Amino acid sequence: MTALQRLRADVDAGRVEEVVLALPDLAGRLQGTRLSARHFLDSTVTDGFGACTYLLTTDVDMAVTARSGELDPEGTGFGDMVLAPDLATLRPLPWDPGTVLVLADARHPDGGPVQVAPRQVLRAQVEALAGHGLVPYAGVELEFRVFTESYAQAHAAGWARLTPATRTGVDYALVGLERMDALTRRLRRETAAAGLVLESARGECAPGQYEIVFRYDRALAAADAAAFYRTAARQVAAQEGMALTFMPKYDDAEGNSCHLHVSLRGADGTPVLAGDGAHGESALLRRVLAGQLACLRELTLLFAPTVNAYKRLRPGAFAPTSVAWGPDNRLAALRLVGSGASLRLEHRVPGGDADPYLALAGVLLAARHGIEEDPPLPAPVRGAPGPGAAALPASLGEAADALDGSAVARKGLGDAVVDALVAAARAEEAGYAGTVSEWERARGFERR
Repeated sequence: MTALQRLRADVDAGRVEEVVLALPDLAGRLQGTRLSARHFLDSTVTDGFGACTYLLTTDVDMAVTARSGELDPEGTGFGDMVLAPDLATLRPLPWDPGTVLVLADARHPDGGPVQVAPRQVLRAQVEALAGHGLVPYAGVELEFRVFTESYAQAHAAGWARLTPATRTGVDYALVGLERMDALTRRLRRETAAAGLVLESARGECAPGQYEIVFRYDRALAAADAAAFYRTAARQVAAQEGMALTFMPKYDDAEGNSCHLHVSLRGADGTPVLAGDGAHGESALLRRVLAGQLACLRELTLLFAPTVNAYKRLRPGAFAPTSVAWGPDNRLAALRLVGSGASLRLEHRVPGGDADPYLALAGVLLAARHGIEEDPPLPAPVRGAPGPGAAALPASLGEAADALDGSAVARKGLGDAVVDALVAAARAEEAGYAGTVSEWERARGFERR
């Protein structure tokens, strides 16, 4: 039975009443609309659903910032694009009975794909690798911090001085998680009921920090699952009267990461990264690693898209600060992990605010650059990279400049995608530069 046939049966039996049609946006969120299940079946499945083009140009305040040559809502009168449902992404929402969610692809009125839509950005990289006979797989490891206040209470408090759900860091702890047990238990069970395949779950380094890991999948499916999970986590937290955040750096404690585990297989499903190299790697994997390192500075904006992301990428924050790789080295930006068929690349730069589609697209583009151009592979590092290693961009503005001037990104992603991401980054940086912070008031109100 196909997904469409199952949905029709569920609607006819009264088990499904509404469909949430959701579009992944440039801020890493799912945006969309609720539809009557009957209307979805009668109309949306075949015709799609009209939605304003500005959804792929806005920041989290819904201000248009990511203009590009492809999408300029203000210049074109805020017209519509078409949200075309991908029924392969249909999932029930156990915390919202009678409702299912379907992800959408953004299309122009003539039927062509909107190139800046994150799903399309990643799909284009998957298709490009298919031209080399390769299929990318990925696992996405997202961390979040949990606080005992509700979102409404957190907002009233200005998002500051909130109470972590554990008194201390709980990395691998089996006790001390009591205040967030109900929330994390629901997340584990209800995401599994929605079709995600749980692998592990545990407390993390910072107070109130937690990580749930789902099984790897083909790259686009893995990104779909990660986007769905981030939305699910916030909705379940709200129902539990608590607040959680994926922001990379909430306070001085360890930040939230979004580590990406990426591997490649042949078209027949055979793993291709293992070989007879010094670390069990194949010649192909050496090219992939070299491509990551060659492109890392230029593509950092895809992994760290906000001002806050660069407060995680600081010395002593257990996050990378330089361009380096090493076998089983968590202090390097790129960690080689596993062996044999499980050998894979772990990309440790992305933070919890990274758009999973764009971040994975960056990894795959860099892999393709390595395969096609064969740049030299620097020696691996043991422990912390030395002072000779090239530094990652230290700010959002520096990362935006690097992407803007990247010939690899403009050729591999397209000018429209690069221009949109750079414009969004520069708008965020300008907004931050004009904002007076608590730090400034505490430092200068009385003593200067």
